[in-house]
Amino acid sequence: MNMTKMAMVLVLGSFGAHAFAENAPAQDTPVQTYGYSTNLDIEHVISITEPANECAPVPVQMTYEDSHGERHVLQYQVMGTGCSS
Repeated sequence: MNMTKMAMVLVLGSFGAHAFAENAPAQDTPVQTYGYSTNLDIEHVISITEPANECAPVPVQMTYEDSHGERHVLQYQVMGTGCSS
């Protein structure tokens, strides 16, 4: 009985670790800076970082997969969340 519970915890834990690793930004993926002439092929957005709490343009990063399944990290500017109105 105790071994069954331990096996179940290990199985469920491995699913959680896999899901976390899939959503984590790839550390060996180079960061591309967005420009108006940047051609984007975004098939699936994986994650977007939260903007800084400043009242100014701040960088955020979007991790996504293109139509070929390759992972990319794109950095671009957004307005920070620190403006009072």
